[in-house]
Amino acid sequence: MTVEIELLVNGKPYSGTADPRTTLADFLRHGLGLRGTHLGCEHGACGVCTVLVDGASVRGCLMLAVQADGAIVETVEGLAAPDGTLSPLQEAFSREHGLQCGYCTPGMLMTLVELLREVPSPTEAEVREAISGNLCRCTGYQSIVRAALSVAGKPFESPEAHNVED
Repeated sequence: MTVEIELLVNGKPYSGTADPRTTLADFLRHGLGLRGTHLGCEHGACGVCTVLVDGASVRGCLMLAVQADGAIVETVEGLAAPDGTLSPLQEAFSREHGLQCGYCTPGMLMTLVELLREVPSPTEAEVREAISGNLCRCTGYQSIVRAALSVAGKPFESPEAHNVED
């Protein structure tokens, strides 16, 4: 049995069918061919599959596609302009070396898009809190935080500022 669903994904209407047990991440990747949303742990712990649903970040591996019926979904593919021009946040990730292997990058970007919409000038602590549920094994987070703050126009504290002994 499949269920008919309709979504607005990155500003474009999509309709299709999904098994009631199909996750949103799998539907985006396999049903719609939007492979920018990655899958990691598939338990909601790593944040790799983060997308925005009606403006709020969700773990695409935990939400069922049928739950997103009628929703507005934003994925990493929707951040760049139609001509391929990167968004300011994507440019900052590149400039600040906020990506290495790139596997966590889509989830990090979407998490930070939500933060920057809600808090246009976040503090370093707010950026770190926002991405605390997104795991990265390559960058050590410094470059990711620097990228987010550069878009927000905030200075980046040196790593030494966080290594204060009690």
